Amino acid sequence: MKNVKHLYASLFLTLVHVCLATKANYAPYFFDNGPGSSNGNMAMFSLSEDTPLGSHVYTLNGSDPEGNAVIYGIAFEPGSKKYFAVDAHLGNVTLTEELDREKQNEVEVPISISDGINKVVEKARVLITDANDERPEFINTPYIVDVPENTPPGSSILKVLARDQDIGSGGSVTFLLQSTHDTKFIIDRYSGILRIRPDSSLDYEKSRAHFVTIIAKDGGGKLRGKYQIWTSSATVTINVIDVQDTPPVFVDLPYYGYVYEDTLPGTEVFTVVAYDGDRGNPNSIQYAIVNGSDGSFTINSTSGAIIVQDHTSQLKKDVYQLQIQATEVSPDGVAGMHSNAIVTVRFVDLNNHPPTFYGENGPQNRFELTMYEHPPEGEILRGLKITVNDSDQGANAKFNLRLVGPARIFRVVPHIVLNEAQITIIVENSAALDYEKYQMLTFKLLAVEIDTPEKFSSTANIVIHLLDTNDNKPTFSSEYYIARIPENSPGGSNVVAVTALDTDSGLWGEVKYSIYGEGEDTFLINPSTGIIYTQPWATLDAEIKSKYNFYVKAEDIEGKHSLAEVFVTVLDVNDHYPEFNENILEKTMILGTPVKIEALSKGPVAAFLMHTKDNPMKALGVLTGVVCFMVIITVFISTVMFWRNKKSNKILPARRVIKRRQKEPKQKTARKAWLRFKPLKNTSERFATQESESNFQNMNSNNNSWVTSVPPCAPALPPSPPYIPKQCRHDGSLPTVSGSLLQNTSHQVNNKGPNISIALVSELKLKLEKKMRENA
Repeated sequence: MKNVKHLYASLFLTLVHVCLATKANYAPYFFDNGPGSSNGNMAMFSLSEDTPLGSHVYTLNGSDPEGNAVIYGIAFEPGSKKYFAVDAHLGNVTLTEELDREKQNEVEVPISISDGINKVVEKARVLITDANDERPEFINTPYIVDVPENTPPGSSILKVLARDQDIGSGGSVTFLLQSTHDTKFIIDRYSGILRIRPDSSLDYEKSRAHFVTIIAKDGGGKLRGKYQIWTSSATVTINVIDVQDTPPVFVDLPYYGYVYEDTLPGTEVFTVVAYDGDRGNPNSIQYAIVNGSDGSFTINSTSGAIIVQDHTSQLKKDVYQLQIQATEVSPDGVAGMHSNAIVTVRFVDLNNHPPTFYGENGPQNRFELTMYEHPPEGEILRGLKITVNDSDQGANAKFNLRLVGPARIFRVVPHIVLNEAQITIIVENSAALDYEKYQMLTFKLLAVEIDTPEKFSSTANIVIHLLDTNDNKPTFSSEYYIARIPENSPGGSNVVAVTALDTDSGLWGEVKYSIYGEGEDTFLINPSTGIIYTQPWATLDAEIKSKYNFYVKAEDIEGKHSLAEVFVTVLDVNDHYPEFNENILEKTMILGTPVKIEALSKGPVAAFLMHTKDNPMKALGVLTGVVCFMVIITVFISTVMFWRNKKSNKILPARRVIKRRQKEPKQKTARKAWLRFKPLKNTSERFATQESESNFQNMNSNNNSWVTSVPPCAPALPPSPPYIPKQCRHDGSLPTVSGSLLQNTSHQVNNKGPNISIALVSELKLKLEKKMRENA
């Protein structure tokens, strides 16, 4: 018992201790936040519905009076969406479910704060703000409306409705048409009323239905930080209702009927068909003949069948023009709108007529046309007025058309004809219509029935007369002409005749000749005959110019022309005397030096070279023989002179005789000479020489050249005195004791040359005289 009392005492003391401790610990609390704050107890907190999941949207914040750490919590009721989650220690609130203001515009959030002993729970209401995330939606779709075709322009036919669950500008809706091009309708931007355009009307016969796409557009707003405009569309089907506003319409116009010679009275010859132009609600049609029957034909008022009343022998005309009237009749029997059509009824006998060609004045089997050559391809021969007709009917009147004649020049249209056709002939090959080849072309136009056993046919002659045009230019008989004329021909001599032909006729075929470009200074041409002459004052010289070439032009009256080249060779004649190249000059020389004297002519050698210009090997052989002969002679003479001087051991002449040769009368011409002795004057001998040249000047300009051999060397000179003469200009040869012929003036020695030569010879003379005295 004592123990029990002690236990109760302990429990009591414990309870008192707990009560005292509880009384001393205060509960934690949230901080209050103001509008727009994101820190506190979420009071007056709003959040946009387009906030992304996982976003940190708020921070719970509170405190414990005792300064203990607090723990935050959010606990939604079971079965409800858990829109937010919180970090228990930091208080960061995160969005965990998507928000939709249109479904739920606020969320109740149970938030709590605890210090581990005490826990405070509050309910915060989070306002969901709108974002422009909804499209406008049309109401009462689909839109189908029936409109009579006679509805006045500007009338309203439909009002469309659309709503947008967003608020503000994003929830306002305006309307517009997707396409305003070629539409008969307009829509009010705000009310959505669809109307017929004031300047348009509906027509059932043209279009039985219209489809209009209407766009509903909101006013736009922010969505996830960007400005967004949403649109929706709906299609309106407008059915046009037919009304009786169109007269009957005949089918397959024009109408042709035929009565054959064996047709019996009461026979149906043709049937017309008409229907009510108002196809939506058509009325029945009644037919009647109002004119043109002459009592010979009747018509079934309901079927439209035309019936012949009389025997064919009693028909008064071959062709009847029946005027048929089709009238609408309403279900009440009231006559309405009507239309008229013409039915042509022809009287036709059996297939006993072939196709027939007609001209402007009736049947015709010959057609003629005059035209210019080379018309454009595809051109129609409008001058031919040809019609073809077969008086039979049906298959008996079906026939082919074709042209028989030069192929692929023309083609005929049409190829197949039923009853009657206007014939068109078209140019297919313009080049073949050439006046220079044909002045007249004849074709046969053939019409042959296709599906008849008789195969009746007809033929018409088509005669085409061509007129010439200036379509050709003069053409020379050759692209070039070659002529030769002696150089001694007098002025006005014939050179060559050129010929050109222009195949055009008349004045277009006349050809005028002229020299084109260079050549007029030396030659002239007869403008009519084409004969080329030398100018009256022209002097030909083969040594100056032996080749001429120029162009001649042949042109017609309109300036069309062609050119040909003329080559003229001036033939050389023997009209020049041989001449030395230069005047004879004196020059000292060493005895034994070869001497060459040259005179040029246009003699046998030049003539030979001219005749062998086409056979160069022959000329080369002859020249080689001449050169070899000259070399042999030169070697022989040089050898004789060398041994003579060696035996005598003397150099002649013994006396000093150096004088300039006086000008002598013109000597007889020598073709070639390596050594020429002159008469002796006083006691010394004199030689006339010319230095050897590697090439001689070609006076005929005929590209021939002389080939010479190098002469043998002269004996060595005796020792020269110590005297050194003043340098002078010379042509590279040794001084001589006689004169020479120079090739040109540029090789002549200057004025000081003779004095130097005289001094050298004087020294030699003294030494020779001294040696001769010693030997004596």
